[in-house]
Amino acid sequence: MTLLDTRYTIETPEGIDLALCPAGPVPRALAYLVDFLLRAAILVALFFLTSWAGGLGEAGMLIAYFLLEWFYPVVFEVYRGGMTPGKKSLGIHVINDDGTPVGWGASLIRNLLRVVDLLPFAYVGGLVSMLVARNFKRLGDLAAGTLVVHHQAVPLARRLDVAGARPLPVSLTLDERRALLDFSESVGRLSPQRQQELANILTPLSGRQDGEAVAALARFANTLTGRE
Repeated sequence: MTLLDTRYTIETPEGIDLALCPAGPVPRALAYLVDFLLRAAILVALFFLTSWAGGLGEAGMLIAYFLLEWFYPVVFEVYRGGMTPGKKSLGIHVINDDGTPVGWGASLIRNLLRVVDLLPFAYVGGLVSMLVARNFKRLGDLAAGTLVVHHQAVPLARRLDVAGARPLPVSLTLDERRALLDFSESVGRLSPQRQQELANILTPLSGRQDGEAVAALARFANTLTGRE
């Protein structure tokens, strides 16, 4: 089936599907521009503050330039949820390919390899990589196993929309009824495979398997809540 957008889904160990929307070249370029202007403003301020110190001031400026150029993005990405000020202003952040927060190693690799993305000039290498690679990854992202994505609200648990009620074949305890209702209320967040895996545990109760078992449990829950 042909995809109509660039979203892709990661299934967590808990069986919850996370839909991620990779950030393309335009928002990433604008985020870089914001960070570049911020770093430039810091350097200009430091220049005026240290200009009276002569050679010592020049040495301080070189050190500040080095730190801002190479470690500014790393510190922000590790300690600020994958967001530099520029990324935050554009609503994007860096994560690992599996959806986990980016750490020191991955952030260092992706940022140190910006020098490769710069080749042959003006980030042409990085732009070509983003246009060709899956999920708009530049060379640094490919090497580090990272991904830049748009912020997305965490979906709330949603109830399965299954109509109809089905009488319970046996009497359930209060805790068992609560467990059945919890399943019905939260299972909508899970992947279909995880839904079926959990529902199949209660096959002795529902007499069904896979998708039919999920629907049967939802109808049991409808009976408990009086929902038709």
